[in-house]
Amino acid sequence: MKLEEFKPVTQYNAINWNEVSDMIDKATWEKLTEQFWLDTRIPVANDMDDWRELDDDHQWTVGHVFGGLTLLDTVQSEAGLTALKEDVKTPHETAVLNNIQFMESVHAKSYSTIFSTLNTPEQIKEIFEWSDTEEYLQNKAVKIANMYLDPSQDPLKKKVANVFLETFLFYSGFYTPLYYLGHNKLNNVAEIIKLILRDESVHGTYIGYKFQVGMRDRTEKQQQDMKDWMYNFLYELYDNEEKYTHLLYDQVGWTDDVLTFIRYNANKALMNLGQDPLFPDTASDVNPVVMNGISTSTSNHDFFSQVGNGYRMGAVEAMNDSDYDVKDPNAGKDINARD
Repeated sequence: MKLEEFKPVTQYNAINWNEVSDMIDKATWEKLTEQFWLDTRIPVANDMDDWRELDDDHQWTVGHVFGGLTLLDTVQSEAGLTALKEDVKTPHETAVLNNIQFMESVHAKSYSTIFSTLNTPEQIKEIFEWSDTEEYLQNKAVKIANMYLDPSQDPLKKKVANVFLETFLFYSGFYTPLYYLGHNKLNNVAEIIKLILRDESVHGTYIGYKFQVGMRDRTEKQQQDMKDWMYNFLYELYDNEEKYTHLLYDQVGWTDDVLTFIRYNANKALMNLGQDPLFPDTASDVNPVVMNGISTSTSNHDFFSQVGNGYRMGAVEAMNDSDYDVKDPNAGKDINARD
């Protein structure tokens, strides 16, 4: 492979958040920083009683669902956002993508927090070996990753791949914790997933918006060609996703409900990209227990015991000079006197 000749810069400009050309960048940055979270604040161990009540088939499904999600978030955090940053138009867009990239790494780590709590070391090893070799899971990871890694690939197609992963392909895995949440099981595991869902909602909307901005610069024929490719790519991904869903859910009898759920979210991905829905499935067709769980509203857990997806952040006020007036507790005492 021929290396490109290095061209040194002669000037480097500072990012100025007081002059933002696209206010969506600023609004997204503020939204993402406002909802920052870490998996270590959620007491997954409180779900152990629920976990022990699940039979082997359901425990297998839960573990391998999260194994698949870990792989896909790894693709996003390593290859996905790196690829998108090659086509930014402003430094503010780069800053937003940096934030998204970090949070995708947080998402990937969060599943390990769940594994280390619920699963034995032997089970964890098996789950990761499975995710690294399972045919249908690898199919979708590789298809998306190759879109990112191909330097000749159209930047808009990389954005499509990103939105399809964010808003569509993750959801065959998200179904499981949302289902249990609706039945008041594995509530803390589900809190992590709801926090991830809240992030992914912003990510998919933002990247979809950037795709739509890029499409405005294309000719009518180029736009139509892109749409044709987009729907064909979605069909290809859905065909593989059907097989993956059967693999995960046939043994627990949830396959048909999960397929409805992912078709619904495939339509949402298309809408994020400014396109018409493909499948007839709507929110009313999805299991209502899962739709209730997909709401990203806060659970308002107490900050010091159990933190939900809407942290109760402490009030912050500016320091003033009087805050530094600290009285000496020994003032007026004989330094040689004993207490």
